Amino acid sequence: MDDSPLKDRTIVVTGAARGIGAALANALARRGARLALLDHDEQALEATAAALPGTTLAIHADVTDGTALDDAAEVIRGRLDPPSVVVANAGIAEGGPFALSDPATWRRVIDVNLIGSAQTARAFLPDLILTAGYHLQIASLASIGAAPMMSAYCASKSGVEAFAHTLRAETAHHGVAVGIAYLGWIDTALIRDADHYAALRQLRAHMPRPARRVHPAEPVAARLTHAVEQRRTAVYIPRWLRLTQITRAAIPPLVLRATRRALPRLETDHSLQPTGLLGPGGHSDRSTTTGN
Repeated sequence: MDDSPLKDRTIVVTGAARGIGAALANALARRGARLALLDHDEQALEATAAALPGTTLAIHADVTDGTALDDAAEVIRGRLDPPSVVVANAGIAEGGPFALSDPATWRRVIDVNLIGSAQTARAFLPDLILTAGYHLQIASLASIGAAPMMSAYCASKSGVEAFAHTLRAETAHHGVAVGIAYLGWIDTALIRDADHYAALRQLRAHMPRPARRVHPAEPVAARLTHAVEQRRTAVYIPRWLRLTQITRAAIPPLVLRATRRALPRLETDHSLQPTGLLGPGGHSDRSTTTGN
């Protein structure tokens, strides 16, 4: 699209090997952006980058490794240009009761989703200040209404929401805009894997009908791309999620009422077991961090 403000702009997307990150990379590439894609899964990242039109740089990096992110930023500045947009998308998830969760896995979700997002901002903030750029933090419905069986994911997504608000306040006088994307259930391999577990299926089934709907990744990526073009402060997908900001104080009691009915039966059926890291991205992360 020749009239897109993203044409010939350098854009960084983390967690770009698959899922929302890959779909967003494809949409941004078709706007004429020069992309720097980051992910710890090198093979999947290379495949995603190879399928995109235009200029794409694939960099193998773990967002929990600050040195790797700093090195990636140097490479991007040298081979493309200082980024004017950064999308902090990298994220993983696990399901299951907190009491039964593996402490290392629980902490890994926090490290990738929250600490990794902050380290991404730290590495590229000098570029965003230089370009008066835009930082988009991918958050979730879980940032607004925490759900049982997803304690690490919900804690991390609530954390990135607060972090993004803080970052916006600290950088606005430099001309940097910071946005938050609140996403519902998106049709990715992670969500499809989660549906294999009875407890997580029940979690979604007990949500109100609009909230349990799964949305295709490509239209979501198109909405996110439009939000980047407009430097939006917030984007809600689906749009009705905006209403949850008004009623968010009422969400925890509603969740408690629903789960008090559902969890006892699942405990009786022995369905409440930890899932481990979900989806191919989670499996790849587990292999990378354990060396297996």
